[in-house]
Amino acid sequence: MFEKLVKINCHSKSRILKKAAGNLLEKFYCCEINCTEISKSVRLAHHARGCTIIAAKICENVVIFQNVTIGSNMRYNKLTGDWENIGNPIICKNVVVADGAKVFGPVIIGENSIVAAGAIITKDIPANSIAYSVNKYRTKNADYDFLFNSNSLHSEKIIAANHKLIAKFNDHNAFKYQKDEF
Repeated sequence: MFEKLVKINCHSKSRILKKAAGNLLEKFYCCEINCTEISKSVRLAHHARGCTIIAAKICENVVIFQNVTIGSNMRYNKLTGDWENIGNPIICKNVVVADGAKVFGPVIIGENSIVAAGAIITKDIPANSIAYSVNKYRTKNADYDFLFNSNSLHSEKIIAANHKLIAKFNDHNAFKYQKDEF
């Protein structure tokens, strides 16, 4: 149902259908999507739970995870009586926007970049970068894909790794408590 609502909300010619789909996305998924242009290949992971996505343009093969905010960063200058910093972000091809990231204002996130979990970005980010923290970035290591790719792990492998970590944790705590008893 989520994919159908996104398709109608983002690509329908009918304003009535778009509005109805948008309302249902907000009601069922806590997700608002309102873009001037958005590619049909954009993927919204985890049903984009908690996302507010108001962008000028989102290009091909972008992946957006949950709790992401993409929107404006306008300000009103009382001295001049003018609005400044007008516009919404452009997210270029093959970008991954990770959990909880925020991208604000008339900025461009360059191709093949990653906006890391929790990042707050209000400045342009060059292509092939990892954006992190507040307006920081570094060149992405070409040998690695982060967060998402078509060869993603099956959940069974992740669950097995989690079980190993829990066992390590339990062993560590058992040793700690035995040591404290003496």
